[in-house]
Amino acid sequence: MSLLVTWLLFPAVLGVVALGSGLLLERAAGVRLADPLVAPLGVAVMVVVGGFLTLGGATAPLAVPTVVAVAAAGLGCGAIRGRARRAALPFATAALVFSAYAAPVVLSGEATFAGYIKLDDTATFLALTDRVMQRGPSLSGLAPSSYEATLSVNLGHGYPVGALVPFGIGRALVGVDGAWVYQPYLGFLAAMLALVLYELAGHAVRSRPLRAVAAALAAQPALLYGFALWGGIKELAAAPLIALVAALAPTAAAQRARGFLPLASALAAVVGVLSVLGAVWLLAPAAVALVLVIRGRRSAAQIGVLAGTFALLVLPSLTDARSFLSVGTTELRSGTVLGNLVQPLNKLQVLGVWPTGDFRFAPADPTVTYILIATVAAAALVGAVLAWHGRAWAFLLYIASAGLGCVLVTALASPWIVAKAYAIASPAFVLAAAVGCAGLVARRRVTEGTVAFFAVAGGVLWSNALAYHDVNLAPRAQLVELERIGHRFAGDGPALMTEYQPYGVRHFLRALDAEGASELRRREIPLGNGAVLAKGAYADLAAFQPNAVRVYRTLVLRRSPLASRPPASYRLVWRGQFYDVWQSVPTLEAVADTRPPCGATRTLSGHTSSPPGGPRIVILGLGRVTHPSTWQVAAGGQVLYPSGPGVIRARIRLQRTGRYSVWVGGSFRNRLSALIDGRTIGTRTDQLNNAGQYTPLGATTLLAGVHDVELHYSSSVFAPGSGGPDHGMGPLILSPQEPRC
Repeated sequence: MSLLVTWLLFPAVLGVVALGSGLLLERAAGVRLADPLVAPLGVAVMVVVGGFLTLGGATAPLAVPTVVAVAAAGLGCGAIRGRARRAALPFATAALVFSAYAAPVVLSGEATFAGYIKLDDTATFLALTDRVMQRGPSLSGLAPSSYEATLSVNLGHGYPVGALVPFGIGRALVGVDGAWVYQPYLGFLAAMLALVLYELAGHAVRSRPLRAVAAALAAQPALLYGFALWGGIKELAAAPLIALVAALAPTAAAQRARGFLPLASALAAVVGVLSVLGAVWLLAPAAVALVLVIRGRRSAAQIGVLAGTFALLVLPSLTDARSFLSVGTTELRSGTVLGNLVQPLNKLQVLGVWPTGDFRFAPADPTVTYILIATVAAAALVGAVLAWHGRAWAFLLYIASAGLGCVLVTALASPWIVAKAYAIASPAFVLAAAVGCAGLVARRRVTEGTVAFFAVAGGVLWSNALAYHDVNLAPRAQLVELERIGHRFAGDGPALMTEYQPYGVRHFLRALDAEGASELRRREIPLGNGAVLAKGAYADLAAFQPNAVRVYRTLVLRRSPLASRPPASYRLVWRGQFYDVWQSVPTLEAVADTRPPCGATRTLSGHTSSPPGGPRIVILGLGRVTHPSTWQVAAGGQVLYPSGPGVIRARIRLQRTGRYSVWVGGSFRNRLSALIDGRTIGTRTDQLNNAGQYTPLGATTLLAGVHDVELHYSSSVFAPGSGGPDHGMGPLILSPQEPRC
């Protein structure tokens, strides 16, 4: 059911709202837009209208009902009649593209999102959406927490939120937590891009099927697809809006004053998504407007109407632009800021082909890669020439906007921002290449056109297949527990997490005023030696100064066989598979509590211990037992890096009979099954963890004596996320199952 709600209901609802919003603006402008442009224009309307309403805390809650009312009015005006048949092919194209972006998550069988532990920006975007849709940019009333600190760094400094508004509206309408519809929203934006590209291709290609193929291919260039699997919301939102500006600009030149409304809305939406820096993508349309004035086709007064309308609609984006630019100067302009890159991207990546699982790294076969890229470049040049001869001005304007925007961003911005620009611009060049191939076929150069097309399509799809294979999927079961904890213990803050879990403290546990020990926070949480954890690090609870821990009413702790019990003043109030929730109790009761810790504990010195007379835990260094010879060993034999399927075998001796839990440290991408004496104890798939965490594999009752333990690691080449760099796995731990204490 969760997949149906997130991947069918959510995009359907958002699509209806976008369609209705676009229809109303079309009616208000007194124009008849091309059918594929109506829904993307509706997204621009949502960005603009939502931008105004989320300027203040009093009006922010009105954003959803207002946009719904706008959409209902548009759908009720009757302008949709007769369009369904004509729009069938472009919407089928959009659905195909949506499916391509959905595949890495949907084929995993779980409603989750991509980019986990690779880039934590999605956690920040979820936090921003939570706040913006409720209280706008206001931070008043927030208690100190990692959530509040994250908002202060971003909203407090004018971070552009235009891309988040349609997401927040759609999430509210289906009543699902934003984490589960985040990836569907990115797929929806890619579908909107496909609609605009279908219309742009129509200016240069007469065949409707060929237009559909060109648009479907161009909407998924390797770099944009890669950013989608990183959670790149601004890139996915900006790409269709910039294409929409190019599609609307030539026809707007022939409209009356109110006919400028669609173009002005699209222009304002670009700035709403990218802040004033988005103006670099609008210079080519601005130059076209100037040429039209000089040639006398439009009076200066009419161009002034467009400029004035744009200035009015862009006001929400300008309110905090100065603050955003002043804070982000280093990131935006420094030539050394790499963000999450390893090195600056290759400029050729803007052409949409880069066959590697992670776009930050070079392809395994550079020769074939450069041949494919050269084919894209040659075909794109042919497409541009054919478009010039065919007077496909909107198509050419899109290419010019993408090219000029890339040139300016490359000259002025940091490598991290340049990478985003390449992603935003890349659909234009793949579209030009696809149009060039179609043009060759139409001019009876069938062999050349067909070969070139298969090279272009093969390069793009090959690149995306590798990205699909290497995707990092968030472990849904872990995060669902945090979602439940956030609802159940709302208001029971402040709360502390000792692991690095940005999705917990920035989003799911925001109602608990949670802080992470290695996250952005307001309170110091020093270790015993006075130091504090660096971002992403982990320490056991016993490693922190007790007084710093006691500040927190609630502790949300990742379960681990080596974890310490919290101080005696805390009681276990909730237990899941992955998390325990502890809460402080009155002082007198705490003093009276003299019970020993449950299960295996860890002392301040870091050594494991057990209750007197209790069974001991068993720790198996996976590199020290029988394992495939091709797997790499690390951490003194404790950790293995699996490079393919295989079996780990070991023999253990237990001192006492009891019920034992089986844990494995680190992360693993594929299916891992634990067997004891030939009997399967449990299976987990695709469990990615931050530093210091363990995954529970199952539990069973075992007699004292010798037992055979096996770990079966298997993979499927067709499963999303089954490839990519190996993660360290280990050690394996058998620990006495703890009673509730």
